[in-house]
Amino acid sequence: MPTLKVGAKAPEFSVQNAEGQRVSLKDLRGKKVVLYFYPKDDTPGCTREACSFRDNVTHLAKKNAVVIGVSVDSTESHKKFAGKYGLPFTLLSDEKKELVRSYGVWQKKSLYGREYMGTVRTTFVIDEKGIITNIFHKVKVDGHTAEVLEAL
Repeated sequence: MPTLKVGAKAPEFSVQNAEGQRVSLKDLRGKKVVLYFYPKDDTPGCTREACSFRDNVTHLAKKNAVVIGVSVDSTESHKKFAGKYGLPFTLLSDEKKELVRSYGVWQKKSLYGREYMGTVRTTFVIDEKGIITNIFHKVKVDGHTAEVLEAL
């Protein structure tokens, strides 16, 4: 697993969104990108995080930032999740786990003593030139959007 650091070039990607279109990091040059990785659509923590970004999307846009959520869920799952909560930003489906691995967020986790591989909730802020300016590891959902806004 790579360990990305602030100041490093963000790994390029080209991944399908909920509508089945490919989204590439290089196509977002000129904008700041809030790339947030989350474990699973329509679960309590992930829903609170997504809705917080949704509720602050205009504040983020004023800072020339776009929000992109990434999980290993299917495009169909993303479509339902985005529709149910009115999410106005892109959700990327990383079913092949290429993006979660390239950003180093696919890691061993533990729940009730059982170990398994999963996505660790992490947010990367990427500048207009594709450089990582902030990394939020093991994100706590409450207050996270405010942290991101402050970092922008």
